[in-house]
Amino acid sequence: MSQWNNGPYAQDPNQAYYAGQPGYPPQPGAYPPAGGYPTAPPSGYPGAAPAGYPPGPGFQPPPYAPNDPYSAGEQTPFSNNAGVANYSGEDPEVKGFDFSDASIRRGFIRKVYSILCVQLSITLGFIAWFLYHTPTRKYVQSHPALFIIALIVIIVALITLACCGEVRRKAPMNFIFLFIFTFAEAFILAVSSSTYESEEVIMAVGITAAVCLGLTLFAFQTKWDFTMMGGILFVAVIILFVFGIVAIFVHNRIVKLVYASLGALIFSIYLVYDTQLMLGGKHKYSISPEEYIFAALNLYIDIVNIFMYILTIIGTSRD
Repeated sequence: MSQWNNGPYAQDPNQAYYAGQPGYPPQPGAYPPAGGYPTAPPSGYPGAAPAGYPPGPGFQPPPYAPNDPYSAGEQTPFSNNAGVANYSGEDPEVKGFDFSDASIRRGFIRKVYSILCVQLSITLGFIAWFLYHTPTRKYVQSHPALFIIALIVIIVALITLACCGEVRRKAPMNFIFLFIFTFAEAFILAVSSSTYESEEVIMAVGITAAVCLGLTLFAFQTKWDFTMMGGILFVAVIILFVFGIVAIFVHNRIVKLVYASLGALIFSIYLVYDTQLMLGGKHKYSISPEEYIFAALNLYIDIVNIFMYILTIIGTSRD
């Protein structure tokens, strides 16, 4: 057997088997070494003990323990090979928060009513503008195409917000579509209100405000759970829709009053239902705090329908 650099672990002085030694790596034909693999490192191995393995105190351990899950070169949970944050779908800062928590729910309610107040302010501004500015009122009444365009915009925006969850939950697209819907709906209400006398519109606004405030307070404190009435209310709306089609062709004052009264009653119950969905807590069903746009949209539609039906009742009773 040859020597390791004229020592015991190489067949040739130019073919050693340790990194950093002359001749590394070994050439073909020289592997494995004659006599088997060495069982102890050479005396020059860093930190080697006099008796060979294990190494002495000078040996540096690897950066990871043998049972470290990342010792095989795996990525850390929030990083990738480029060093860019790799979001796994769960924010570590909000981990552990429960959406049923009272503070989360209160913040959600404040956000919903803030958005709703802005929507109602825009609507009231349009109604007052069309009602008291005569040139604008005459212009919109003489151009029915504007009414049709606004109606199409309402349908498109409403379907988008109701059916596309990504649009409804992602800012700023959710606010953009919500306020497109709000401006179009405010335009429709203003045009419709401009066909009534200003005293009738003011009376309808006052009655609607009183009814909605009373129903909201009732929904906040009542022990009755209206969140289980979703199916019944949906059937009631379908019946009201069919009744409305019949009322178009039956020009009768009593039919109009009955139709408007049923509509005001159904959407008043809907207002309590949607309010309790927003409150959550003791009620059987609740809406997620992520759906603040959807909650504000529901309440706004309820209030708008109550206003229109009350205005129809007042206008029909005065004719």
